[in-house]
Amino acid sequence: MTRTWEELEGTQPIVLKMLKNSLKKNRLAHAYLFEGMKGTGKREISTILTKSILCENVIDEYVPCETCSNCKRINHGNHPDVHIVEPEGLSIKKHQIQSLQEEFSKTGVESKKKIYVIVHADKMTTNAANSLLKFLEEPNAETTAVLLTEQIQQILPTILSRCQVLSFTPLSPSEMAKKLVTSGIKTSEAPLLAHITNDYDEALSLSTDDWFVQARGIVVKLYEALNTAPLEALIALQREWFLHFKDKEQIDRGLDLLLLLYKDLLYIQLGKHNQIVYVSNQERLERYALKSSSHRLTEQMSAIFEAKRKLQGNMNPQLLMEQLVLELQEGSSVV
Repeated sequence: MTRTWEELEGTQPIVLKMLKNSLKKNRLAHAYLFEGMKGTGKREISTILTKSILCENVIDEYVPCETCSNCKRINHGNHPDVHIVEPEGLSIKKHQIQSLQEEFSKTGVESKKKIYVIVHADKMTTNAANSLLKFLEEPNAETTAVLLTEQIQQILPTILSRCQVLSFTPLSPSEMAKKLVTSGIKTSEAPLLAHITNDYDEALSLSTDDWFVQARGIVVKLYEALNTAPLEALIALQREWFLHFKDKEQIDRGLDLLLLLYKDLLYIQLGKHNQIVYVSNQERLERYALKSSSHRLTEQMSAIFEAKRKLQGNMNPQLLMEQLVLELQEGSSVV
């Protein structure tokens, strides 16, 4: 789904404002580096910038019309003066940059303007990066380069110095939730997805992932078992948790889901019902919240944070979860 300039401005206002000013003043940099976490809109904004540069009927000097031939071809990825370079396998090779240079030595097919976008620019081999450096050192006035990366520290300092760096900030959970709802995700599911990941594509994927749906249910059951009897929670671990959360990454996600549930209980106690993420479980959580104190919930959340730390330290996952369950029940301080 193609997103408009206005929609993208809602998610990355600072980046779009800088690009808007440059377009209106006709002062675009010859090379940009868009850097930031996955899912922050770098690819989408590189596309809309490309359309703004090549649009035949640009609105207010910077907004692409979306209806002209150039806008449509860019949206379909088949404009002859727009070149996208992506990794071949694990890296971007020298021959890919050389092919790009050859293309750009020719006159533009449609106009003098040419644009190239290098996706995962941090994955260039050393030879490819050095070839690109020569390209950046002798910029053509009508050429615009856009490099995209999630790992700015992997980019050669000499390349960085020749680009205008625009940093993309992570979407706030509320913005992410709104974006997910507009994509068809239920309003009762969007808040949890928006808090579990900052990557829009991953959130969409999780919304239809059976493993994640089951994980959420298992976490709620474990919490309910914790409130029933000491043995119930340990039995729930054996019957469901250990069978479902198998590797370190899955266990960490399970702990995140558990932490969010305890946060919801605290929000309920503080009267911040609009911040709850387990929306479909709200009634039950409101009943449970009456049975605990804010101090107790804070202790339990600290215990989960400590379990996450120990997990990264390679503690035995089964022992870790058994200890955590005992700490969540007893309210003892984390050792």
